[in-house]
Amino acid sequence: MFNGLFQQEEVTRDFCLVLDPAGSPEEIEARSFAIIDAEAGERNGFSGRARVIARRIVHAGGDLGLFDLMYLPDAAIDAGIRALKNGSPIYADTRMLSSGIPRRRLSPFGTRVVCIQDLPGLAEEAAASGVTRACAAVGRLKDEVGGSIFAVGNSPTALLALLGHLDAGGAPPALVVAMPVGFVNAEQSKELILRRGKPPVFALRGRRGGSPLAAAAINALAALAAEA
Repeated sequence: MFNGLFQQEEVTRDFCLVLDPAGSPEEIEARSFAIIDAEAGERNGFSGRARVIARRIVHAGGDLGLFDLMYLPDAAIDAGIRALKNGSPIYADTRMLSSGIPRRRLSPFGTRVVCIQDLPGLAEEAAASGVTRACAAVGRLKDEVGGSIFAVGNSPTALLALLGHLDAGGAPPALVVAMPVGFVNAEQSKELILRRGKPPVFALRGRRGGSPLAAAAINALAALAAEA
């Protein structure tokens, strides 16, 4: 069942089975990107800064099909870099997304990451209102999300609540990372934010998404900001 998967002879190194000679994190990352580039071919239609972000998302998801779903316009990249360099906060819809963003890449900018699920008393507030915690969190943060990076990797209701905030005339984030995953409202919420035309958006269209992919997009953006 594994025919074709193994490129070289199996060896052991310090009691650890080794299939690929890439051993250090840097070597594994470089090898991974080489495989992505070789197998993607023309499927990766991105170039320049967008290519940096797209490859990082595919690397995090292990899925070349993600190239076909990404929306990474230059204007959104510019907006995200400006927000990071200005030290604007990042609001993440889950702890997984928040944890996936290395603080070492943000510390030069003074950027903080806030997991909206961790707001005190949020569970009780959501239960009393009959809404999800993500929805309740956006309502509580309505005066703070303006100019921020608002990242969604799990909860479509966070994105829908943000849309309600914008429809009510609320201040828009500098960048929205719209990558909720799932079968209920995920695809629809992403299409709705894209149809608005603003604020600037990174999106992964369709049902696929997830906190690791949203975190990968922000990681790549932070790396670009450090070089800008």
